[in-house]
Amino acid sequence: SSRTARSEEDRDSLWDAWGSWSECSRTCGGGASYSLRRCLSSKTCEGRNIRYRTCSNVDCPPEAGDFRAQQCSAHNDVKYQGQFYEWLPVSNDPDNPCSLKCQARGAALVVELAPKVLDGTRCYTESLDMCISGLCQIVGCDRQLGSAVKEDNCGVCNGDGSTCRLVRGQYKSQLSANKLDDTVVVIPYGSRQVRLVLKGPDHLYLETKTLQGVKSENSLSSTGSFLMDNSSIDFQKFPDKEILRISGPLTADFTIKIHYAGAADSSVQFIFYQPIIHRWRETDFFPCSASCGGGYQLTSAECFDLRSNRVVADQYCHYYPENIKPKPKLQECNLDPCPASDGYKQIMPYDLYHPLPRWESTPWTACSSSCGGGVQSRSVSCVEEDIQGHISPVEEWKCMYTPKMPVAQPCNIFDCPKWLAQEWSPCTVTCGQGLRYRVVLCIDHRGMHTGGCSPKTKPHIKEECIVPTPCYKPKEKLPVEAKLPWYKQAQELEEGAVVSEEPSFIPEAWSTCSVTCGVGSQVRLVKCQVLLSFSQSVADLPIDECEGPKPVSQRACYSGPCNGEATEYTPEETELLYGSLQEFDELYDWEYEGFTQCSESCGGGVQEAVVTCLNKQTRETADETLCVTSRRPPQLLKACSLDPCPPR
Repeated sequence: SSRTARSEEDRDSLWDAWGSWSECSRTCGGGASYSLRRCLSSKTCEGRNIRYRTCSNVDCPPEAGDFRAQQCSAHNDVKYQGQFYEWLPVSNDPDNPCSLKCQARGAALVVELAPKVLDGTRCYTESLDMCISGLCQIVGCDRQLGSAVKEDNCGVCNGDGSTCRLVRGQYKSQLSANKLDDTVVVIPYGSRQVRLVLKGPDHLYLETKTLQGVKSENSLSSTGSFLMDNSSIDFQKFPDKEILRISGPLTADFTIKIHYAGAADSSVQFIFYQPIIHRWRETDFFPCSASCGGGYQLTSAECFDLRSNRVVADQYCHYYPENIKPKPKLQECNLDPCPASDGYKQIMPYDLYHPLPRWESTPWTACSSSCGGGVQSRSVSCVEEDIQGHISPVEEWKCMYTPKMPVAQPCNIFDCPKWLAQEWSPCTVTCGQGLRYRVVLCIDHRGMHTGGCSPKTKPHIKEECIVPTPCYKPKEKLPVEAKLPWYKQAQELEEGAVVSEEPSFIPEAWSTCSVTCGVGSQVRLVKCQVLLSFSQSVADLPIDECEGPKPVSQRACYSGPCNGEATEYTPEETELLYGSLQEFDELYDWEYEGFTQCSESCGGGVQEAVVTCLNKQTRETADETLCVTSRRPPQLLKACSLDPCPPR
C-alpha cells in the first residue's frame, strides 16, 4: 500500500496545478465549462489535461428556443450546394447524438452541417445528458457530470416518491340522446407522466384552466405534438383508438373530455402522478404561557396549500394518507424572575401547568348535500380550563394566539352516484322475436355499487330483440322470460343493499336452485344490520329493529326443461314460477284498442273489441306471451250498421 501511495504522488507531481475555469458555453439551460493543466515532465503524463463541469443550470425563458435549433438556423444564410435552405434540427439520433444534423424545411434533405454540436447541447430531448467535445456525457438530475441521481415519479431529484400519488382509472361512455360529450377526468396542475388511451368510435378533446383563470381548449383533430399552456402534448389518432401523452409537469388544470361520435360505447383508461398539494407545515412557537417566572410554549401544525400559498382547513391534509401530522414541540420560556418575586418560580411538569385558553368546537352539522358538494357548520368558542378541570367560556381575544378554527367547511365534494349500464345479455330465443336484458348499476365516485341514483334517469334494462333465423318449432307454452330469467338477475344486482348507520334489512345471496331442471325454489338469509360509525364495524340487530318491508327470503326458480323440450306446467307450477316475477305485472298488461270492422255493411252487424298486450312504460305493443300473468279482459261486442239494407 505504501508503494501504491508513492506511485500516485509521483504521477500527480508530474502535472502543474489546474487552471481557472473557462467561461460557460451557455448562459442558461445547462452548459459546460472546462479547466486545463500542463504536464511538467519531458515524458508523457498519465491522466487527462482537461476536466469539465456543468454551469448555467437555470431554465431558459420560453422565447429563447431550442439550443440545437439555434445552431441549425445559424446555417440559413450559408448556401448548401448552391442553394439557401431553412434548417430544422434532427434530434435523438441513436448513432451519433452529438453531431449537428439538420433537415431542410419542406424537403426530405437531411445533412450533417457540423461533426460536433456546441458544448452543453442536450444529447436527447427527454434527457439531461449533454454533449461535450462531441461525446455524450451522463448528467444526473442534480446537474452534475457523471452523476447517476435521477428524479422520482414526482419530479423530485433523488426523491422517495412521497410528494405525489399514482392515480389510475377507467371511464366508460354512456350514450344519451340529449348529451353530446362528457368529462372523463380532471388532472390537476403539476401532475406528471399523464397517459390516456381511448378505445372506440368517440373522440378526446382538452380544456385547460390556468391558476390565473385563463381558459383554452384543443379539439385534438389530428396526430402530432403541440404546446398547450406551455405543456408539451403528444397525440396519436388511429381508426379505432386515440392515445394522449403529457410528460408534465402540467402548467394548468387539464380537463379531459370525450365527444360522442358513434352508436357503440367507448372506454378510456388513464394513469398519472398527482402532486400532493396539501401538506402539513409546522408553526412557530406560540406565545409563552407566562410573562415571567418560567412558562412553556408549544408548536402546532397547519395544513398548507402549496398552490395558493395559504393555510387551509386540516381536512385537506387528512385526505392524503401519506401525510403524517407532526407532533407538537414543547420548550420552556421566560425563565427570568418576576419583579415582585424574590426568586424563580418553580418550573412544573408540563401536565400540571395551568392550561392556556383554547378554541373548542361543537360537532359538525350534517352535510347539506349527500354528494356533489355541500356545506356543514359548527360553533367555535374560546374556553379556559382551571386546575380542577372545570371549563368555562372566556373572551375570544384570549385565544387569538392560535388561528380560530373554521366554522364552515365543504363536505361530500365527491361526485353523485350515476347509472352504469352493463353489456346486453344474449337474446332469450334462438329464432324469431325475443327479449334481452342488461344489468344497470348505481355506481358511486369510488366505482362501488351503491344506491342514490335518480330513477328518472335510469336506462332501461329490457328490450326486444330479433334473431334472423326462421322458427320451425311449435310455439312455447311459457313466455321467453321463463327460459332465461335475465330480467330477474338484473333486478337482483341492482337491489343489493348497503349497510348504513340506520338499521336496515340486508339480504344475503340467493342459494342455488333446489332442482337442476324444471321449477324449484331458492332461499336466502335476511338480516337486520347497522353500521357502527365509531368502530366502522357491522352489528346484527333483532328483526323488529328494522323498519319497512322485509325482503323475501324464498322464491321460485326455473332451471330449464328437463327433457330438452317444451314443458307443460300445471296451474300450481305456473303460479309458483310467475309469482316471483311480479315485475311483469307492473310492466305489461292487456288493454282494449278499438274495435274490428263491422261484420255487415247494413241491416245490423257486430263489432268485436280488440285486446292487445302493451308495455305500460313505452305504450308499445308487445308479444302476447308477456301478458300471460295478467287476466285477459272479457270479450266485448257491440251492434253496428243498424240501417236497413236498400232493396235489391
